[in-house]
Order: sequence, then structure tokens, then C-alpha cells
Amino acid sequence: MEFGNKVEIGNGIYTLPDMAKILYLDYHKVSRLLNEYWDKRFANDIGRKYSWSIGSSKAVSFHTLIEFYIFYQFKSAGVSTQKILKAHQELASMYGTSFPFANAKILDAIHCVGKKIVFEIHEDEIIDLDSTKQLNLKFIKNFVNKLDFDKNDIAERLYPLGKKNAVIIDPEHQFGQPTIIGTNLFPETIYNLYRNKETKQFISASYGISIKQITDAIAYCEKQAA
Repeated sequence: MEFGNKVEIGNGIYTLPDMAKILYLDYHKVSRLLNEYWDKRFANDIGRKYSWSIGSSKAVSFHTLIEFYIFYQFKSAGVSTQKILKAHQELASMYGTSFPFANAKILDAIHCVGKKIVFEIHEDEIIDLDSTKQLNLKFIKNFVNKLDFDKNDIAERLYPLGKKNAVIIDPEHQFGQPTIIGTNLFPETIYNLYRNKETKQFISASYGISIKQITDAIAYCEKQAA
């Protein structure tokens, strides 16, 4: 699937507030990085935008959402935008994908050597990124464990609280907004009932979902509100 600057069914639609909430990142940093770096430096190099406008707001697709998290971690580690862009270009060409930072094989190949971030593609082929401080690989590795990948090793679903939690983000379902697995229910629907003093047993019987699904939905919403 190629990226573009228009809404397409099955790609997901995520505004800047959505990105900050889903990825648990600071909204102002998300806004600055997307506008100043992602849409300008990255987009200008390839001649297309990674985001599109919805009224006065911007939105991105699911794969850009995933890549942005990796980009955010690189920037937070002090890696220059130019080096991230170079790695993105080389990896995109090498793997034949527009979304190298959403590719399972590439994400699995990220390593740190001292203060250098490297992608170990083969034993004798390493793409090197210099950073001013150590990248916390734990963030990226934990993030990868929350993803499902398709047959081409590209991210296709995200479990924001991990795969043991019943909340999922699937770009082909409900425009990619968080839902309870196997349903069309938004976690907020269940959470609002719970906050209004409905019991889990009543919600379970009314909506045909398990107590665990209800508990997971509540946990997701409470973390969002924290």
C-alpha cells in the first residue's frame, strides 16, 4: 500500500490528538515534529505529504502513525533528521516499501553500539545513525510487541495496551479508531456506562461482551485520561 495525502478506506484516520493519545506522546511535540520535520523534510524529499487536511486539522494513516512513533524515539535520542531521512530512504529502497519504520524485519534489526544506532541488515551491512545519547531500545521493542504484521512484514494492527488487552486499533475497522476486539464497540462507550454506575454484569449482558473485555476497555480509557 502506498501512502498519499488523501483519505482512503482501510488506511485509518488519525488526527494529531489521536496520535498523541494512542501513542502516549506529548501533543505539542507530536504537532511540532509532524509539521516541522515529517511533513516538510520527509515529504519534500519524496514529493508527497504524509498527512492530509481535514478542515483546519491534519490527519495521518495507520502506517504513518506507526512510523511516527519510531521517528519520535529517534528524535528524542538526539538523532538528526537528516540521518533519519537517509536511513528511511535506504531502507525503503532496500525493502521495497514506503514504510520501512513499520516493517517487522527492520524494527527487529535495530541495535545500539555505544552511542550509535544501527540497523543490522546483514552481517556485513549496517546502516549507521549517530545519536547524542543512548536510544532506549526498550520503548521500540515493547512497541513492536504490540503490533501484528501482514505477510509482507508491514504493521497492520496495534494493541495500544498490549496483546493481552482487548482493545485494538485496526485501520480496516471503524476507520482505525480503538475498538473492543470482535465488536464495533468503542471503549469509551463501555467506560461511560461504567462511570454512570452501571455494573460490569449489566454491561456484559446488555452488549454481549465478557467481563474481561469490559475491564480492559475501562483500563484503556483510564490510561488515556491519566
